[in-house]
Amino acid sequence: MKIAVTGASGFIGRHVLRALDAMPDVEVIAMSRRNPGAWLPVGARHVMLDLSAGPSNPFEALDRPDAVIHLAWDGLPNYQSRHHFETQLPEQYRFLRQLMTSGLTTLVCAGTCFEYGMQSGELDESLPAEPRNPYGFAKNALRQQLDFLAADTRLTWARLFYTYGEGQSSGALYSQFMASSARGDAEFKMSGGEQLRDYLPVADVAAHLAGLVRMGSAGGIVNICSGRPISVRALVEKWLEMHGSSMKLALGHFAYPSHEPMAFWGSNAKLTRLMQETR
Repeated sequence: MKIAVTGASGFIGRHVLRALDAMPDVEVIAMSRRNPGAWLPVGARHVMLDLSAGPSNPFEALDRPDAVIHLAWDGLPNYQSRHHFETQLPEQYRFLRQLMTSGLTTLVCAGTCFEYGMQSGELDESLPAEPRNPYGFAKNALRQQLDFLAADTRLTWARLFYTYGEGQSSGALYSQFMASSARGDAEFKMSGGEQLRDYLPVADVAAHLAGLVRMGSAGGIVNICSGRPISVRALVEKWLEMHGSSMKLALGHFAYPSHEPMAFWGSNAKLTRLMQETR
């Protein structure tokens, strides 16, 4: 099976490449705007391609893959920028439309939990999308556009919740924690930490995405999440224990973010069922 990964040099993309590379009978094609480096597995092929200025037929440029895991998206982590719907949305649609109308049979596309907007509590895939920031709006709009093209392409829309791990951007909570620990800081500055979220290590996220693409059928909307709420404070305390850090938590240093509710997490019932079916 020939599987292409867009955004392959990014945080999640690199881990997806590793997950696919470990699977038997999988040919991996890594698409990115960057020159290949240590992030590219030995067995993977690299295609340098910018979806905003790519060829007229990216399906041919990617050597006619059987499936695509689409992770590429520019402009993060600024969720409030109009760039997401003014620039990214039309570019993303044009690129994916070219793939889907040229013969792509399986597409797993990364969405976001921000599509649910400010809804609180456990979020399952049957809930309506109510995005409240430009990023969530653009992602949901892209999903709706692709639904009109899905007659000949098996589409799975993977709504990612909170991911952490090696290679994450410097502004992410996990990266800030690791940098602070490496410096030997006495305190770790953070919010009050009482907000409930749904976190998954990036290796688990990558394994789920790889499993969904190997499934080869249309999954529709699927939450990529743990299904277990955890407070941000408890999560950071878990990291303190795991890394043997003596840092104290400077709680309340940062305000709670305004673009997300205080308590929400995903239902992973559908994801669990689909993963069992792929075994």
